[in-house]
Amino acid sequence: MSFPGLSPRSTASYDWSASDLGSPASWPYALRLSADVLFNAPMPGLMVWGPESRVFYNDAYAALAGNSQARAPGGSVPPLWPAPLATARDALAQARTGEPAVAPAQLLSLDEARAYDLAFTPLRLEDGQVGGVLCMLAPVPDAPLFASPDDATGLRILVVEDNLDSQYLVCEMLRAFGHEADGVAHPDDALAHLARERYDLLFSDVSLPGMSGVDLARQAIQAAPAMRVIFASGYGDTMLRHLDFPYLSLQKPYELDQLQAALAQVEQQLRPRG
Repeated sequence: MSFPGLSPRSTASYDWSASDLGSPASWPYALRLSADVLFNAPMPGLMVWGPESRVFYNDAYAALAGNSQARAPGGSVPPLWPAPLATARDALAQARTGEPAVAPAQLLSLDEARAYDLAFTPLRLEDGQVGGVLCMLAPVPDAPLFASPDDATGLRILVVEDNLDSQYLVCEMLRAFGHEADGVAHPDDALAHLARERYDLLFSDVSLPGMSGVDLARQAIQAAPAMRVIFASGYGDTMLRHLDFPYLSLQKPYELDQLQAALAQVEQQLRPRG
């Protein structure tokens, strides 16, 4: 069997300088081996590793999910789970106890909204303890395609997050919820997007390079008063006191249901009853 367009990959294929994991040479052998297997696999896959729940993914999954920005495919603790992990939490939890698990026919909105079989495999350390979990995706043969998020009546959202791994995960989850999401890392890029596109919602980190998320939101609302704002912050609401415009805030790391509740509140505000 051949895999057209597939090139060999390993941990050495990526620049990990932006990650606090350091050089792969310093990683535990089990992590290095598992990552090499994941990165060289032709099937889309993710890996959750360690008590910090760091998430890694391979090129096949990045292409499927539309991620083209992160320099290294992992090494960050996600603000929320990627769609395959969030959809099959029970199977992930089972694999973390050391028992392989399968979650069949899970509806995921990635390149297209379709069903995937998800296989979860425990990854063991040298002492036999579970160090992480590998999740591989396989499209269900002959499964019908479902309505694409692009065809949904969701929100148009601009995500501003300078951590590229986090930005990607947030955009992926928003699209899985049926919304349109664009992601940028710098306030200047955000302002450029806002000048040429109409967005319903600005979803911004509070701490950004060059300009705070608060100042960015204030400029955005001056230009488009109907726009709503959700802030995400790992430093509490200190910078959000006494603001002169309405907003919602999420404390990192936030739960999936907290994000959904905030989005539902924005939709209710923007779409009058009836």
